[in-house]
Amino acid sequence: MSIPVPQKQIPGIYHRRVGDITVIALSDGFLVGSLDVLRNITPDEAARMLVESFRPVPRVTSVNCYAIHSAGRLALVETGCGNTMQDTAGRLLEHMAIAGLDPAQVEAVILTHMHPDHSNGLTDPATGRPFFPNAELVLHADEWAHWHDDARMAQAPEMHRVRYFPSARQQGAPYRDRLRLHRGGEVFPGVTAMPIPGHTPGHTGYMIASGSDALFIWGDIVHVPDVQIPRPEVAIEFDVDSAAAIATRRRVLDMAATDRLLIAGMHVHFPGYANIGRGPEGYRLVLEPWRQTL
Repeated sequence: MSIPVPQKQIPGIYHRRVGDITVIALSDGFLVGSLDVLRNITPDEAARMLVESFRPVPRVTSVNCYAIHSAGRLALVETGCGNTMQDTAGRLLEHMAIAGLDPAQVEAVILTHMHPDHSNGLTDPATGRPFFPNAELVLHADEWAHWHDDARMAQAPEMHRVRYFPSARQQGAPYRDRLRLHRGGEVFPGVTAMPIPGHTPGHTGYMIASGSDALFIWGDIVHVPDVQIPRPEVAIEFDVDSAAAIATRRRVLDMAATDRLLIAGMHVHFPGYANIGRGPEGYRLVLEPWRQTL
């Protein structure tokens, strides 16, 4: 009798408690991309750093989303790539179903920003149907304004003009009548928005706090953590304002290291929970060990 051999990885789901709040990391999959998109470093040097960190070349970028159970309510931070990017991504709804999370019960979809790998899971582009029919869409006011500004779209680089602006408008359209724009402050019980602009004008992190526990979901502070954490001056082509993104990255890394703050990132290796340490040559990523219990 032959023994079946597994053909796929287990679902990307990981539960973590933050005080009385439960946060569920949900993998949307991963994207494979070139190192040519990095700035202020050569592709060869970036490849060397990845190899030294035992990471693959070309880069393999995790795409993470996070569900939040707080005060008897359910929110979702990010929606992943939907079915619009590589076939290695777009797993959010599949993993939500396995985790027992009903998209119809999500009260708020909270976005760090509206790049395609974060917001293209809002809406089915073929039908215009929202995947989260009862949810408010929550994001920074400057983020929504940026992607709906015709003048900015006309002046944007070609990739942004052709892909990013149209997809943000299409994905957000079904939520216009339940749109909640903020400029910081509490956006869900125990969840406080902290603007960290640069990568996009309204790029926002979310501090989850309960009792003495805290977790900072930092969005796209890094895309290639094994390169950009030790070398925060390394920018990426997708930044709207690279100089501001670099300054924000330095500030957030300093905050995380100084405060010994647990972070979660959309492109930190799944499940995306980590601390930031200091070393003789700068910052270092310290991935949180798997927790056996809640």
